[in-house]
Amino acid sequence: MNILGVFLGAFLLAACGEDEKPIKVSLDSRQEIAIKPPQPAITYAYLPQYSHSESFQRHQQLVAYLTEETGLPIRQVFPDTFTHHISMFGQGKIDISFSNPFVYVNLANRYGAQAMARIVEEDGRAEFRGQIIARHDNEAIRSVEDCRGKSWVAVDPSSAGGYLFPLGLFVDHGLTARDFKEVAFSGGRQENVILGVYAGLHDFGTIREGALQVLANRIDINQIKVVATSRAYPGWVYAYSPRLAPESVDKIRAAMLKLDYANNPRHRAILDAARFIGFVASDDRDFDPIRELNRKVKQEGE
Repeated sequence: MNILGVFLGAFLLAACGEDEKPIKVSLDSRQEIAIKPPQPAITYAYLPQYSHSESFQRHQQLVAYLTEETGLPIRQVFPDTFTHHISMFGQGKIDISFSNPFVYVNLANRYGAQAMARIVEEDGRAEFRGQIIARHDNEAIRSVEDCRGKSWVAVDPSSAGGYLFPLGLFVDHGLTARDFKEVAFSGGRQENVILGVYAGLHDFGTIREGALQVLANRIDINQIKVVATSRAYPGWVYAYSPRLAPESVDKIRAAMLKLDYANNPRHRAILDAARFIGFVASDDRDFDPIRELNRKVKQEGE
């Protein structure tokens, strides 16, 4: 008898009471369990500025609504990083991308992505801003200029509000990335930037406006101050792959624009979960200010 047989025999005998008969177990008969691959669907991805669980909670109702409204099978997928999101789009693994405007411009230039709608933020604008934050008790940082020579933690090199909008603000004040003690990145997570500043691991951080509220139930956000805020730029955008059928694009865009935050309670619940209040139609020309900013910060960084 082999070792496995001895072990099983001892286990079964030990498990039996005085009046119980041992049950003979045969290892000769076994059934392979096949894992079914996911059914074909239009793939929808949220640029991972938050954790996967946060992304899922924010967008599951919207994805379900779009599926129901269009009759198209739509499935959310979860890139791990900004770079992974871009790569998956290029590989045809993302059909609908929800991203910041810098990533959109990258996708448009490299892979032919096309904008179809921008979101309307909770403040009623189809634009958003970046913020420079520090601990409230950090008296050394009170202005943009005070950040010189300090430790900076940002979201990701491709983050709009969490890096590039504030970098443009620094450039306007005569600072470039070389003027800081260090520039660290948080792996694409807004939360990690806030926690790094809160814990005193970095002198200041940069996030998108509104990100502080994500941690309002975990830390005392009153211990964080906003040092400065960038100008507003075109907001987060839904873009589609050139592989996606035009009729599918039209259905998805129409379903997005149909959402009525003010007058439809179900639509309000969907949009509240997603943390915006509606959509406006959009096209590639809306993002020319992003291209101009991109040129400016690259030139200053040379």
